[in-house]
Amino acid sequence: MNAARRAVAEFVGTALLLAVVVGSGIMGERLAGGNAAIALLANSIATGGGLVALILVFGPISGAHFNPVVSLAMAVSRRHAWADLPGYLAAQFAGAVAGVWVAHAMFGEPVFQVSEKMRPGAALMFSEVVATFGLLTTIFGCIRHRPGAVPYAVAVYIVAAYWFTASTSFANPAVTVARSLSNTFAGIRPQDVPGFIGTQFAGAVLATALDAWFYRSKSEAAPELNAVIARP
Repeated sequence: MNAARRAVAEFVGTALLLAVVVGSGIMGERLAGGNAAIALLANSIATGGGLVALILVFGPISGAHFNPVVSLAMAVSRRHAWADLPGYLAAQFAGAVAGVWVAHAMFGEPVFQVSEKMRPGAALMFSEVVATFGLLTTIFGCIRHRPGAVPYAVAVYIVAAYWFTASTSFANPAVTVARSLSNTFAGIRPQDVPGFIGTQFAGAVLATALDAWFYRSKSEAAPELNAVIARP
């Protein structure tokens, strides 16, 4: 699969992921009658279901990263070519923004928005360290030991992390930037974005370091994510 096709897969997959996250947030909030717990439950279940489908579809093409910290971690751990990284990052950020706009259009919202939803504070920032660390650790562990389980493990982890982290587990810089452009249930105001992104990278660094320490005596090359997802 050439670089252009992989980048397009990342763009489309990330766009659909954000359409799921933002769209289900809008739908959940409209139907929940003011009950934030029901809205979050709807949002988390839809996101988990969407992730399973999207990783299964796009995993064999691009690895279904949909996340800049995943792509960077894969490159650092020699599971992904550094030469492909710029295309992946551009596709992920562009796709995330496009997905937010698609969600707005589907629900009759103004397409272009800026979020006013406050998500400040050290507790939420620390939550993003934990959420991203857990996501990368889940991916690394499954790649090595249960490669066919990657789509399901990632989805189940994200559903859980919506609930056990105070930040509701963004764990993705592209998602974070795009959600700042949605003044809906899933939004985050722009001034809170840098703190989220910085702590997401911190979580990814910790997970990558732990994986390297666990398997530093292994001589075999680390498998690529798209290769393991493509296995039956």
